[in-house]
Amino acid sequence: MISPDQTPIGSGFGPAATAAEAVRGIDLRGRVAIVTGGYSGIGLETTRALAEAGATVIVPARDRTRASAALAGLDRVELESLDLADPASVAAFARRFCGSGRPLSILVNSAGIMATPLHRDADGHEGQFATNHLGHFRLTLALWPALRAAGGARVVSVSSRGHQIAGIDFDDLDFERRPYDKWAAYGQSKTANALFAVALDRRGRGHGVRAFSLHPGQILTELSRHLSASEIAGFDALDAEGRPRIDPSRGMKTVTQGAATSVWCATSPRLDGLGGLYCEDCDVAQVHSAATGRRGVHPWAADDALAERLWSVSETLTGASLP
Repeated sequence: MISPDQTPIGSGFGPAATAAEAVRGIDLRGRVAIVTGGYSGIGLETTRALAEAGATVIVPARDRTRASAALAGLDRVELESLDLADPASVAAFARRFCGSGRPLSILVNSAGIMATPLHRDADGHEGQFATNHLGHFRLTLALWPALRAAGGARVVSVSSRGHQIAGIDFDDLDFERRPYDKWAAYGQSKTANALFAVALDRRGRGHGVRAFSLHPGQILTELSRHLSASEIAGFDALDAEGRPRIDPSRGMKTVTQGAATSVWCATSPRLDGLGGLYCEDCDVAQVHSAATGRRGVHPWAADDALAERLWSVSETLTGASLP
C-alpha cells in the first residue's frame, strides 16, 4: 500500500527554488543538524543554507582536509570524522555525538556514490547499496537516542529519480548471481533510500521523528565522476560550450537549486504532521505512472510492504536495530 498523503500539497515553490529560498523565514537557532556529504555538491549547499538559518551543522567526512577547505568561512559548522562504508567508523561517530548530550533535530543523509564499477564492502555487499543505504541505515539507528531527544526531528534521505531504474532485488541484492549493472545497482540503492524513509517514519512518528526522501534534480557534481564523456553527453547535460545545462523545468538545476528540496524537507512547516513521503521540486511528489513522464515516485519505492521487507533485511545485514 502507498500512503494517501503521497500527493502534491501546493507548497508554493517550483523547480527553480533555491536552498536559501526554501529556508527563508525559518529560524533554526538552537537546532543541531548533521549532513552527510555536507562538504561537496548539494550537500555543501544544504550545509550552507541550514547554517545561515541559524543551525549548528555537523559535517562528518572521510577526507577531513578536503572538507575543511570546502567549509572554510562558514559559521556554526563543525567537522567530524566518518567513513560510511566502515561500520566501526559509523558507530564511533554516533557514540561521540550521542555522548555530547545534544539533541539532533535534523539528519540529512546526503552522501552517496553513483554508477561505480563493481566493488564490495568488507562484508561483501555491493558497494552502492552498502554506501548509499546500509551506511545511512546504521548511522540513523545509531543516532536514534539523539533524534528522539529533540522532541521533533526530521530525517531526510537524498534519493534520486534514478530509483525508477530498478526496485530491490531481494533475491540477489549483491549481484552475486546476476551480471553486475552499475545503473541497476544505483537504482536499487536509491529505491532503498526512499523505502527507508517509509519504514523509518512508521517507527519514528510516535516519538516525534519524521522521515522523508527526495529527488534533488539532475546536477553535474562529483557524483558523476565515474561517468564517461559519452555517458554525460547522452544525458544532454552540457550545452554547446560544454557548460552544464540549466533548465529547472526539465530537472536540470544549479547546485543550490538541487539542495532546495533537501532543505525544504528538513525545515518546512508545511510538512508538519506528515512523513514517509518522497518529494521533488520542494513539494510532495505524485505517484509515478506512464502519464507523469519521469516525474514522481515509482510505486516500488513507496510501498509499505516492500519498505518493511527492506527494513528486516537491513537489520539482518547490519546487526543494527532500534531499541
